[in-house]
Amino acid sequence: MSGRKRDRSVGAGNSAPAGTLRRIALLIRTPRRGRGFWFGLAIDVLWPILMAFTKPVWRGGEHLPRAGGVLLACNHVSFLDPIEGTAFVLAQDRIPRYLAKAGLWRIPIIGWVLAGGGHIPVHRDRSAPLNAYSSALAALDRGEVVVVYPEGTFTDDADGWPMRGKTGIARMALATGAPVVPLAHWGGQQVLRRGRVVPRLLPRKTVQVLVGPPVDLSEFAGMTPGHKVLTAVTARIMDAITDLLGDIRGERPPEGRPAASPGSRVATEVGGDSGDEISA
Repeated sequence: MSGRKRDRSVGAGNSAPAGTLRRIALLIRTPRRGRGFWFGLAIDVLWPILMAFTKPVWRGGEHLPRAGGVLLACNHVSFLDPIEGTAFVLAQDRIPRYLAKAGLWRIPIIGWVLAGGGHIPVHRDRSAPLNAYSSALAALDRGEVVVVYPEGTFTDDADGWPMRGKTGIARMALATGAPVVPLAHWGGQQVLRRGRVVPRLLPRKTVQVLVGPPVDLSEFAGMTPGHKVLTAVTARIMDAITDLLGDIRGERPPEGRPAASPGSRVATEVGGDSGDEISA
């Protein structure tokens, strides 16, 4: 035996298998060690439901590194996003760790799933985000996939385009050098949109995930992470996510979006301290 880790990802990471039974059976091939009991149980329960009652379309999985710390930066349109995102990452033979609002840890069952899965709570008081930041850096140092919703909440845009991102992901990227891989969700809002408790499972909806190559942040290497630099890095990340969403929708993103700020063109050192926030 060569001793090399076998690549169990789906079709080189490009798409979910055709056919409901094949998609459900894919669960058997996903990594189990490191999930934790409650997170693993949630995956085992929700995976067959997701695969049976939606039509997942996954593209770009080859851009998610097979090892090492990664920041996975996602837009947020639906309660279904973390479920679909988890399935996608597992299918690439990785296990996701989410930055999420600390209040979710107080909800029965959901709190057990989050705590058992090694996810990272983000508290809303002024000093507590530093704890989430430190925990995220530690996870990246262990080689984890850390999932971040840079907007910090569901988009408020009437047409579903991403809003301006918070700068915590930029600070993490610059501090660690971890690749920032952009991911766009679309379609989940037709199944379990914001404000709904009961999902609309029929007729089955197409739910899409599109992943792009790591965002090129090389021009910011070595810069002091001041406010303008962090804003520029965040805008670069949000632009990448928005462009992917435009590809999914077959539409050109609207001009003048908050993510496309003038700061995204910063190419020289800008001093100053940052009031960055950790997203959840």
